[in-house]
Amino acid sequence: MRRLLVALCLLTAALWAAPAFAQARSQLGPLCTTDTTPPDQMIDACNKIVALKVFRGEQLATIYFWRAVGWNKKGDYSKVIADTTEAIRLQPSQAVYNLRGSAYYDKGDYDIAIADFDDALKLGPPDGTIFHNRGNAWRGKGDYAKAIADYDATIKLQPKSTFSFQNRGIAKEALGDLDGALADINQAIRLDPTLPQPLINRTAIWRVRGDLDRAIADGSEAIRLAKEKPPVNIMTPPSSVLISGYIHRALAYEAKGDYAHARDDYKATLAIVASDAGSKANQATAKVRLSLVTDALTPIPRDAPSPVPQPAPQQTGTAPAPSATPVTPGKRLALVIGNGAYAHVKALPNPANDARAVARSLRDIGFTVSEGIDLDRAAMQKVTRDFLREAARTQVALVYYAGHGVQVDGRNYLIPVDVELKPGAGMTEAMIDMDTIMAGLDDQVRTNILIFDACRNNPMAQQVAAAGTNRGIEGASGLAAPTSLGAGATLGAGTLIAFATAPGQVALDGEGANSPFSAALSRHLGTPGLEVQQMLTRVRAEVVSSTKNKQVPWSNSSLLGEVYLAEK
Repeated sequence: MRRLLVALCLLTAALWAAPAFAQARSQLGPLCTTDTTPPDQMIDACNKIVALKVFRGEQLATIYFWRAVGWNKKGDYSKVIADTTEAIRLQPSQAVYNLRGSAYYDKGDYDIAIADFDDALKLGPPDGTIFHNRGNAWRGKGDYAKAIADYDATIKLQPKSTFSFQNRGIAKEALGDLDGALADINQAIRLDPTLPQPLINRTAIWRVRGDLDRAIADGSEAIRLAKEKPPVNIMTPPSSVLISGYIHRALAYEAKGDYAHARDDYKATLAIVASDAGSKANQATAKVRLSLVTDALTPIPRDAPSPVPQPAPQQTGTAPAPSATPVTPGKRLALVIGNGAYAHVKALPNPANDARAVARSLRDIGFTVSEGIDLDRAAMQKVTRDFLREAARTQVALVYYAGHGVQVDGRNYLIPVDVELKPGAGMTEAMIDMDTIMAGLDDQVRTNILIFDACRNNPMAQQVAAAGTNRGIEGASGLAAPTSLGAGATLGAGTLIAFATAPGQVALDGEGANSPFSAALSRHLGTPGLEVQQMLTRVRAEVVSSTKNKQVPWSNSSLLGEVYLAEK
């Protein structure tokens, strides 16, 4: 960004040369147009200059640009976009397009960001900063090959671009090239040992490799550096580096079983104000995992009965007992729930059969399965929390749910069998928030697969009690596609989420012993050598055929490479 600011600085120098308003300009100009000015002073000075109504065209565009820089420092990306849009209207430039594209990136709007970076590059000349920023947006979309190509272009133009080496390493890690990733991130650390970001990313690589002590050491050093010298690059969202450092070290502590230190780091993550999409996603994860590790640290009362070993993981109406055996790296863990015996809405005959069939298929291919049938609220909460806690030390975590599901205010919920759906402030507290499950699993070093054979409907409709034999509570309205995690962050890297039907449609319970979706899923789940997204494509084709186009399964993926549930 620094080189792009130079051109704007040259224009700025000419703004204050005219004699009129000389005294006011001499005071306001440097405050508005110096990138080291504190953001509130910068914005105030730019506001006063705009209010003078002296400048037009390119000169006024420059003022709007610098005010946008001030908003960017504060993490107010909507105002960055508003000011840069006005600057582009007055006089397009590479710097302005780059700044607006970066604001869209920080909001998680990657396609719009890429379009702005494309426009910046069209204005020429080739610029390493813009290539780098576009690479970040491609990486955000999960197109790692294009991201690497843009980082390559930056490194060619700027061979000492620390962040391009770092981010190229992140993209290589996403493609499974851990050696290449480690080489790039080590090079970034050599280029600038004072930067915390490369150390944070190396923390993730150590966690993938199971070297948790190294992960914790790198995370600790990154946090020290971020506190000692907070990043001042205007393109770095405020506090985002420190939040990232805490969450990565917390995940390493938790994977090691050091819940006390993990709890402290999750609390530190949540104590910081987040402004960008990535930081909000980290905090959504920290909130869930803090609750889990706090439970793990709560002592069992002395007069509590000793745990009794349970013979089978399947339970009816109650949650499975937590496993006494620690989960080891590389383990594949699944949570399977089938709810059909509803007390207050129309019962569904098939979810129990569906859950048993899917659980059997998963065990056949090596998953450790926690299975729950017709769970009430307390049991469903317990089995979900136990699963999320154990998932911290797994390589693959899979969730399958069959039963009723609803949307309330844009968030999706799974329905325990004892819930009575009534309008009111506390209604959602009686259900299981799907966003909470997704946030608890959001971790790039693990593969997460979430499969829901549930409806997408509005529980507030009068037809609730008379719902038919489909998995929709009321078939007229649909559930929102789950592309966000509570606070607005994008679906976490390494996650695939699949639904039995498309948004706005109902998932049929079926006329046989299983639903159309679960029957197809059980048949294809254990196919050797079938990549998971290819497997879901086969399931989709079978469901469309068997339901005569009434039901079309839907999925969204941010998986990092190919995933095979059954060995090749």
